[in-house]
Amino acid sequence: SDIIFHPWKKEENGNQTRVILYTITLTNPLAPKTATVTETQTMYKASQESECYVIDAEVLTHDVPYHDYFYTINRYTLTRVARNKSRLRVSTELRYRKQPWGLVKSFIEKNFWSGLEDYFRHLESELTKTESTYLAEVHRQSPKEKVSKQSTVRRRKRAHTHLRVPHLEEVLSPVTTPTDEEVAHRIKHVAGSTQTRHIPEESPSGFHLQSVSKLLLVISFVLVLLVILNMMLFYKLWMLEYTTQTLTAWQGLRLQERLPQSQTEWAQLLESQQKYHDSELQKWREIIKSSVMLLDQMKDSLINLQNGIGSRDFSSDPEEKWKRFH
Repeated sequence: SDIIFHPWKKEENGNQTRVILYTITLTNPLAPKTATVTETQTMYKASQESECYVIDAEVLTHDVPYHDYFYTINRYTLTRVARNKSRLRVSTELRYRKQPWGLVKSFIEKNFWSGLEDYFRHLESELTKTESTYLAEVHRQSPKEKVSKQSTVRRRKRAHTHLRVPHLEEVLSPVTTPTDEEVAHRIKHVAGSTQTRHIPEESPSGFHLQSVSKLLLVISFVLVLLVILNMMLFYKLWMLEYTTQTLTAWQGLRLQERLPQSQTEWAQLLESQQKYHDSELQKWREIIKSSVMLLDQMKDSLINLQNGIGSRDFSSDPEEKWKRFH
């Protein structure tokens, strides 16, 4: 209702534009009962009179929730099929001025498609009524009027299809037939992009599984390294125990031997014991040093593992965590 048609204006590029204002009735309980609409129509210069018309309509619906986030583009392609028959093809898409968050986006798209289907179902009904009225009027004509009208039509020179403008086929393409590369580009750059019903939404499950597999691989590597270090430490401790038992057994054997009788023998015994003590002391120092180094390496590995797991938890995006949880 309340339709206002502004006159067509010719642009510098050869296209013609006009603005239409009207009011529509809404049935959504979350929206007002009526809303004003501003529709800007662009008729391309490739259109030919009585042959083909291509018109893009940019529809802005006011007074509805989140009306400043989106708008609609409808492309009407009207082509001549026969003397008294035409074909109307309509394609449409939903475009965003700014990107809403997930729940709002699903709400907009759900109401957009339902409202769009109702709108074009009503258009189809009106066109069917118009066609029925036209056919009834033709049948009511007298035979003389029919013959006169048909002869007039025969004398009219018809425009041939092959005389169309070369770039008309590009304009005739529907507005919602993007290529695979365009779809990928729209998914990557969601803000301000064109969204249709058939564009799949990117799921973070693949990325999540890949991250988990990498984390498990790192943890497995660290655990294998810790097992190797524990085996080396066990070997060192076993060697230390073996050396201690050997020293005890040697001292028991020395006590069972004959005691020195002279001062020279005592001096030789003390010297040999001093050398043996020095050598054993050096071995003990090396073993303890190696054990301390292994313990330090194990400590560093455990600290790195703790820091890696901690940074993984704190560096993850809270929004991504929320999506994965839900």
